[in-house]
Amino acid sequence: MRIGSARAFFARAQGGSFFLDEISELPMSMQVKLLRVLEEREFYPLGSSRKVKMDVRFISASNRDLEQWVGEGHFREDLYYRIHVIPISLPPLRKRKADILPLANSFLATFSQASGKSVREISPAALDKLLANDWPGNVRELKNVMEYAVAMATGAVVTPELITGAMTRKDAEPPSLSHAKDKFEREYLIELLELNHGNVSQAAKMAGKYRADVYGLLRKHGLNPVDFRQRKTPTRGS
Repeated sequence: MRIGSARAFFARAQGGSFFLDEISELPMSMQVKLLRVLEEREFYPLGSSRKVKMDVRFISASNRDLEQWVGEGHFREDLYYRIHVIPISLPPLRKRKADILPLANSFLATFSQASGKSVREISPAALDKLLANDWPGNVRELKNVMEYAVAMATGAVVTPELITGAMTRKDAEPPSLSHAKDKFEREYLIELLELNHGNVSQAAKMAGKYRADVYGLLRKHGLNPVDFRQRKTPTRGS
């Protein structure tokens, strides 16, 4: 972004908010000019010789650790402290497993409507595949995967073979310890819910956990006890 176009956007944002994505990628020359605007709270509108007081809420985002970026000399320390007023740290999607299902369902509804299809749900096996991915591309990657799934779907259900696209894990590679733990935890919870027909109190007693702790784990893994209340425990062959 040139400083001239930035001034034009500042003028349009008067009385509102100005969002600058990937602020860590600004060159040093732009960082100096941005810092001056933020400190003085005024700027010259494009094509004008008169300064204008800035009444703008400034919001910035970065996928880098800005503090580390400062230490490596890529980002000005004074600008960092100027914008570091109310920091919000958003964990990557792989650490927010409970968010995967609602996000996937939202994308499913959006792309299904846009394409004129009636793809309405994600099969349990397909959901397991979504939860198993590490999502290096975060929400954007999940969005692309669901767009592909809807585009290729021939029925009303997203099946495991449709969960492809940006999925990057290789079967030959061992999973991380945290992923293996999450997978075991989710499978264990499913087994508990199936055995107790969705009764969380009984499941917690069987697991030797507090009921509140079990509810927390269910939210983490996107599991709803109601889905298990109509199920019957499968009969095992002798």
